[in-house]
Amino acid sequence: MRKLIVFNMVSLDGFFVDGKGDMSWAHKRDAEWNAFAGENASGSGVLVFGRITYQLMASYWPTPMAFQNSPAVAKGMNEMAKIVFSRTLEKATWNNTKLIKGDLATEIRQLKSEAGPDMVILGSGSIVSQLAQEGLIDEYQMALSPIVLGEGRTMFEGLQEKLNLKLTSSRAFGNGTVFACYHPAA
Repeated sequence: MRKLIVFNMVSLDGFFVDGKGDMSWAHKRDAEWNAFAGENASGSGVLVFGRITYQLMASYWPTPMAFQNSPAVAKGMNEMAKIVFSRTLEKATWNNTKLIKGDLATEIRQLKSEAGPDMVILGSGSIVSQLAQEGLIDEYQMALSPIVLGEGRTMFEGLQEKLNLKLTSSRAFGNGTVFACYHPAA
């Protein structure tokens, strides 16, 4: 059975995007962090997005600027298989992308039951909160960035019940970022 993983950068005040929906603060120009992120974007999984995050990512990662700033990450992001969930998007043009318009939880349950590589949600807060509420996320990978945004969106916005997690691993980076991996608590 495939796993569904969340990987997101989060500010110290708990936001994955700022008040304007911008995630550019999360892009690090740091060799140690970029090497780690490059290893995690090596092309061995399926990326999962909602429409807004998909459009943001598709407008950046295929560009020369992305390859200049983070070549390993850009290569992985462009080569990996991608799924975008949207009822309004007409087509998905970023290479290796499948558009799914069906019910989110139903489609994820089906995808998890199939053979294949693990799936990783990037950004996509509304998808994270919906799937967390359904108990469909197997692992939460959070990179806590040493920045305070003051306002923004949490990826757990709208969650109806507490979500108890247990820490399974962590790593601190020289740039002040702390990576932590959590699984749902039993």
